[in-house]
Amino acid sequence: MSLYLYNTYNRKKELFNSIDIGRVKLYTCGPTVYDFSHIGNFRTFLFQDLLKRWLLHIGYEVYHVMNITDVDDKTIKRSREEDVDIRILTNKYESFFIDDIKWLKIIPADLFPRATEYISQMIKMIQNLSEKGFAYKDDDGSMYFSISEFCEYGNLSKMKIDSKKPTNRVLNDEYDKGSINDFALWKGWKNEDGNVVWDAPWGKGRPGWHIECSVMSNETLGGHFDIHCGGVDNIFPHHENEIAQSKCATGEKFVNYWLHSEHLMIESNKMSKSSGNYLTINELKEDGFSPESIRYQLLSGHYRTKILFSKNKKHESDKIIQRILDFYNFLKTKDADKVITTSLPEDYKYFEMAMNNDLDTPQAFAVFFKWMKRQNKKINIGAFSEDELGSSWNFLTVFNSIFGLTVNDELRIPSFIKKILLLRQKARANKDWKSSDSLRDELNQKGWIVEDTKNGQKIKKI
Repeated sequence: MSLYLYNTYNRKKELFNSIDIGRVKLYTCGPTVYDFSHIGNFRTFLFQDLLKRWLLHIGYEVYHVMNITDVDDKTIKRSREEDVDIRILTNKYESFFIDDIKWLKIIPADLFPRATEYISQMIKMIQNLSEKGFAYKDDDGSMYFSISEFCEYGNLSKMKIDSKKPTNRVLNDEYDKGSINDFALWKGWKNEDGNVVWDAPWGKGRPGWHIECSVMSNETLGGHFDIHCGGVDNIFPHHENEIAQSKCATGEKFVNYWLHSEHLMIESNKMSKSSGNYLTINELKEDGFSPESIRYQLLSGHYRTKILFSKNKKHESDKIIQRILDFYNFLKTKDADKVITTSLPEDYKYFEMAMNNDLDTPQAFAVFFKWMKRQNKKINIGAFSEDELGSSWNFLTVFNSIFGLTVNDELRIPSFIKKILLLRQKARANKDWKSSDSLRDELNQKGWIVEDTKNGQKIKKI
């Protein structure tokens, strides 16, 4: 069954095809580590986790890069306010972020590049843009991208450039969403920057925020890759500027699919630090939230719609999580996990259709909960066959692998690894030790260790 994703660039759902068959290169905008990430940020990070989990489930290998912004206007401003070295500040909040994603059961990226690790490459890209006529120097030593030289500027955000009007320059990393300006690639050093400074051919200073992601994605995934994700607030100017820089520097397409999640609302307002209207993971922990309860609230709404997060919904989400866990525990007591079968109930087909339709989680949840309700009725009258136990376990495992809503989250085993495990299990049952050993070696090559126990195969990541 084919996967369709809504491509922001073309404003429509498109059939997904990866550049390399069976492998996806995914870049996601990560945190700016000057403060705790808030639950609105984690709506985007959980959407990205959902996408990654679904790609893994349908058989793709995913190479995921999430950047860490450890130098920009915000980090410098906060380090100055707290009178602390910027590296100490950013290391502290990066550590808090990693703790938060681990607690929320977000599968970590394969690579977390920090902006400060790629300064020399940023200088080279700016030199490249300057030599090609896309960048120019200002009197203060700053370098700017000339958007009038790039005829495709505005195609992502659908903003129109009026070639008759002169273009202003903007030095700030973030600026008026309705204003098209030449933007800073490199910011000439100022007294308030302190020791946050690097030497460049055009003068000392530091990179602009937008060039950081262009360089980090280029260096880790290449000039052309499959998917770039972020929140809708990244569309303009950040992602628009990334496209301009990257395409002009490399001459390649840059990204095939742009996916963006909508804002998270609280008390009918957008959650944001600038308005003081936000909640951190630590605050929610203190209020007794479980990671599963938060995951449910943030994933049950479609990623392209605004959703309201409310502490008042905790009781409701906790009840739903408990229902799933009760069903899980029942199947475990019936040894459903030991039934050897690859079958799935008919309802899985509709679940898969929903997820392949641009990750339609509301419909996927509806299919699963309707199915679980029917299964619970059968439980009460004892009308479960062995095959139905096995297929129910398989569906619950799939569901959990996508959403991570049970405490005993078995998810992170991709479907292609599970297929190899099943083949090996059958080989061992037939005493075909040669095939069993060969499949064990194949699992090792793919980064998994399998152990044979009296309760069956146990697998873990190397």
